[in-house]
Amino acid sequence: AHRMFAPSSQNSASPVLLLVLLSCVLCPPAQASKSSEDIRCKCICPPYRNISGHIYNKNVSQKDCNCLHVVEPMPVPGNDVEAYCLLCECKYEERSTTTIKVIIIIYLSVVGALLLYMAFLVLVDPLIRKPDPYTQPLHNEEDSEDTRSLAAVPTLAGARANTVLERVEGAQQRWKRQVQEQRKTVFDRHKMLS
Repeated sequence: AHRMFAPSSQNSASPVLLLVLLSCVLCPPAQASKSSEDIRCKCICPPYRNISGHIYNKNVSQKDCNCLHVVEPMPVPGNDVEAYCLLCECKYEERSTTTIKVIIIIYLSVVGALLLYMAFLVLVDPLIRKPDPYTQPLHNEEDSEDTRSLAAVPTLAGARANTVLERVEGAQQRWKRQVQEQRKTVFDRHKMLS
């Protein structure tokens, strides 16, 4: 009984943990409208004379996103700076690390919930599931199929509770009987043809 209730207590703790994590992420300490890691200026400078091409990144505002503010140290002497900066292509980039963190937390919580559900099915389902009297080894199924299917029909059609697990088991039993009947007809046809 202790095993049956252990996963449910973990499932109830999961939403609380998710709410705590989301509150920590969504309520950062007081700061400027954009954090320095959310904005940057990226300048791509191609090769110029004997200087190889290079990519420069710097956290600056959008109005300062140009070669003069981003490219440090300047690889060319003072009289070539203007020609070098005309070749550079600078782009202002902005992202939301809060949104990225929230999406990662949601993804990890969904994966965690699925793993908890899988553990629940692996640990508890064999304890709940009743032994299946209708299954049989493959080599015996042809001999006893007729008697077993006749005996199984009244018990399955009888008083069954309407729980989801029992309905699923009933559907599974019907599917197994259909597969066994199909297998028997295939074996009978094979015998007739040979």
